[in-house]
Amino acid sequence: MPLPQKKIGLLFGMEDTFPWALIRAIDARGEGDIVGAQVELSYLRDTQRFDYALIVDRISHEVPFYRTFLKAAAARGVQIVNNPFWWAADDKYFGNIVAESVGVATPRTVLLPHKERPPNTEANSYRNLRFVDWNEIFAYLGFPVFMKPAYGGGWKDVYKCDGPEEFFAAYDRSRDLTMMAQEAIDFTEYYRCYTIGRERVHLMRYDPKASHYDRYVQNAPPIEPAMDERLRRDALALSQALGYDMNTVELAVRDGIPYAIDFTNPAPDADLKSVGEANFRWVVDNMADVLIDRVRRPRPFELTGAWPHSLNLTNLFERAT
Repeated sequence: MPLPQKKIGLLFGMEDTFPWALIRAIDARGEGDIVGAQVELSYLRDTQRFDYALIVDRISHEVPFYRTFLKAAAARGVQIVNNPFWWAADDKYFGNIVAESVGVATPRTVLLPHKERPPNTEANSYRNLRFVDWNEIFAYLGFPVFMKPAYGGGWKDVYKCDGPEEFFAAYDRSRDLTMMAQEAIDFTEYYRCYTIGRERVHLMRYDPKASHYDRYVQNAPPIEPAMDERLRRDALALSQALGYDMNTVELAVRDGIPYAIDFTNPAPDADLKSVGEANFRWVVDNMADVLIDRVRRPRPFELTGAWPHSLNLTNLFERAT
């Protein structure tokens, strides 16, 4: 009697090209015992069991119901890419601290208080806050700066500010978001790097100033070997520390040093129309291989990546317990 098939489920929303191509690639490589499928779900019972060996999450950051579903599935032994517990807790400001701990350069950054009060708060909710010395911030960061949400992505609510007037205009538009202000890196090269399985890297020249479908530079010249090695090292160090099995890392090169600009992207763009045929095929093929290997060799559950070790917190936690 043949063994039952193990399913790799894809949980996704509006995107079309990547999920279906990944399902086909899993089926082609799964040797009949591992198959890909679209995740199907309805309401959840507290006794729910799940018919998947592994689920790839592409949408729970936009649908909270899915995030709870994934955490419940993980509690029942399903492997999730990427970890829904850590993904729900990370933010871009904390990511900078992690980056420093693994030797990756980042722009100077400050975290700003909310411009508007979040719902269900009042003046006394902020009795711990003191007035911000804006001149001190401007002296630390210099201009221009980028203002962007600590929790966010897709270039939403991102502003370039060339001086204080533009800075305050952007801050006024930030509503109750938690915003970061970050030194602008005057780069000579810019790369977006796919990392798959915390061990595979694909480097792509990228132009963040171009229109969405023109950002991935086609027919780019070869990368100088020493820079190639540094980019791969930094991209892997970040994804390993954060614990992401699928991620993109954006690195802006200034004076020969790559600076990590945006690197907490657990559901990165993988659409054929935007990334191009060669990049698309690399992501699909490598993701399929990594997921199948993960089903055949399950990884023990982990709450985070390696950052407690790089930040030297492990011994501290052990002493506390």
